[in-house]
Amino acid sequence: MKLEMYSTALKQQKRKVSIRSNLNKAFKRHWQLYLLVIPPVLYFLIFKYIPMANAVIAFKDYNVVQGIWGSEWAGLKYFKLFFENPSFWPLVKNTLVLSLYTLLVGFPIPIILALLLNEIRQGIFKRSVQMVTYAPYFISTVVIVSMLTLILSPRLGIVNDVLAIFGLESINFLGEPGMFRSVYVWSDVWQHTGYNAIIYIAALAGVNPELYEAAKVDGASRLQKILHIDIPSIMPVMVIILILNVGNIMAIGFEKVYLLQNPLNLATSEIIATYVYKVGLLNANFSFATAVGLFNSVINLILLLSVNTIAKRISNNSLW
Repeated sequence: MKLEMYSTALKQQKRKVSIRSNLNKAFKRHWQLYLLVIPPVLYFLIFKYIPMANAVIAFKDYNVVQGIWGSEWAGLKYFKLFFENPSFWPLVKNTLVLSLYTLLVGFPIPIILALLLNEIRQGIFKRSVQMVTYAPYFISTVVIVSMLTLILSPRLGIVNDVLAIFGLESINFLGEPGMFRSVYVWSDVWQHTGYNAIIYIAALAGVNPELYEAAKVDGASRLQKILHIDIPSIMPVMVIILILNVGNIMAIGFEKVYLLQNPLNLATSEIIATYVYKVGLLNANFSFATAVGLFNSVINLILLLSVNTIAKRISNNSLW
């Protein structure tokens, strides 16, 4: 019995020495690569993981003088305040509707653009289309909102000038609550479609040319090639991007919504992010702001895990 235990311990010791030796050899052989990894790892540790500990503010009556760990424990006080707030359901509804609208419109259009660009054989025209569609991504959000304000202005906007030519009344696009979501989503599509299509274009570039040649020999049309070669080839990428987008469905961008917001469209433009900024941060109610942010993060995590599990069962493609 003792001999067997000694033999087992000796094997484990040899295994540890072997693993340590292999790690040392790998580090000596690829030390440059490990050196390159250090900065991003430090970035995530310092700016992403360590700050997670400060989420405890959501459960405390945070006081700047006493600090995070010295403040009194409040439990679920601020979560209850948020859930019992009359604005809770309108905020959740506005956030979900705007996010789902953005996802339903913004997810398929880059795929369509990538498939169409993949079919273009003229280099100059293809590069020109790519440049025109990519360019809006590099315009800042503030400039985009300023452009929208000028273009959609009831008195000076070019859109209302065109409507006037056809004898139609001018529309206050940014003052109508019902128009806000469409203005936000379609301007977002214009700004990000070209850039979001890059990953699909890269995936299509990796498709085996022999598949197209075989399809051509079989007499397949362009549409049949897209349906039976292109789309199945980029399906794993599509699933991963969809999972990531759904995982951020409650974390819709704050800056653009806030800049497009005004008292007239507040009924549909007030989302959780802008509410937290106004009530939590401007009023220095940091515990409340953290509680709402934590609620948002938990919902996003649940959505991410759920969609990842469903995608894995249906298509065998997932994040993990």
